[in-house]
Amino acid sequence: MAFGWIDQQVRVRTRRGLVRTLRPRPADAPLLDLASNDYLGLTRHPEVVEGAARAARTWGGGSTGSRLVTGTTELHAQLERELADFCGFEAALVFSSGYAANLAAVTALAPLRSLIVSDAGNHASLIDGCRLARGTSQVVEHADPDAVRKTLHDPSRGAGPAVFVSDTVFSVDGDAAPLAAHAEACREYGAGWCSTTPTASGCWATAAGARRTRRGSRARRRRRDGHAVQVARQPGRGRARPARVIDHLVNTARTFIFDTGLAPAAAGAALSALRLLRREPERAARAREVAAELHARLTAAGHEAVRPDAAVVSVRAPSPEGAVRWAADCRAAGLSVGCFRPPSVPDGISRLRLTARADLSEAQIERAVRVIGETRP
Repeated sequence: MAFGWIDQQVRVRTRRGLVRTLRPRPADAPLLDLASNDYLGLTRHPEVVEGAARAARTWGGGSTGSRLVTGTTELHAQLERELADFCGFEAALVFSSGYAANLAAVTALAPLRSLIVSDAGNHASLIDGCRLARGTSQVVEHADPDAVRKTLHDPSRGAGPAVFVSDTVFSVDGDAAPLAAHAEACREYGAGWCSTTPTASGCWATAAGARRTRRGSRARRRRRDGHAVQVARQPGRGRARPARVIDHLVNTARTFIFDTGLAPAAAGAALSALRLLRREPERAARAREVAAELHARLTAAGHEAVRPDAAVVSVRAPSPEGAVRWAADCRAAGLSVGCFRPPSVPDGISRLRLTARADLSEAQIERAVRVIGETRP
């Protein structure tokens, strides 16, 4: 049979406890949500919902084409202007998804025959970007600036350009990269640095953006020619960089040139969320507080949880099968949690992944910790 190999892979996944299935969620799901990426609790905020509805009424249900054809509306341009201003950069560029943005960053900003140094804990989108880029990829130890420095120093790499690629906050354990040390290593060897923040956007980029906005133009001037980070918001993703780099992405990033633009409803929601965050920057701090509280209570209860640097709390499970059963039992008890197993985890250790949302109440935090403890395999 031509596709017999598919059946063989199904058997292997089943034996290893790695089968994944779609689970459609109803609009009125009664579950306490600690599984989504709604870090700031804005998905159902009335202003965000109205921003999406207003954009759909004005622009229709889709962007109608790629950004370079018909997919750039006045709404997209306004979102990019305000996003750049909020984060203190000359320009920003909105992609249809964070995955597309990360593919664009690595493939368009890593020159031909360059060395791409990639952190072992990077998100799949960055890993795929390294695979698609026209250079040589070298994976280094997780969050280890000395490993980056050693790889950049290796004489065998030649004299070509080099780029270091890393998440800012890693999506599996929620730990932060040592940004200052990484930047120093890149400067020392003249390497580029591409750092992305899909997991940190609600907790670091928001707070930093609010501070930069208050500091005004002097802060923007300091960042005009320096390293920049991706800023991602739910819904919609953007990438902020010096203007000349944005121009380069517009002309070379295949996921920008050939993909359909972000739907107007998503752009409208993102713009409303951005404006709301200007007024309520405390949401970022609240998300971090909730994460710290979840970690403290879980570890006190005997769970092996990784100390969070942003809004993700990781709780280790005994096995892939144990993680699946644990998550299912949590769901049956009214709590929705993420379940991360190989190949989604770089170290092969299965986990429950909890989202510390800014809008969680004390009672909800207590309930989540209790359910996790009662269902532990």
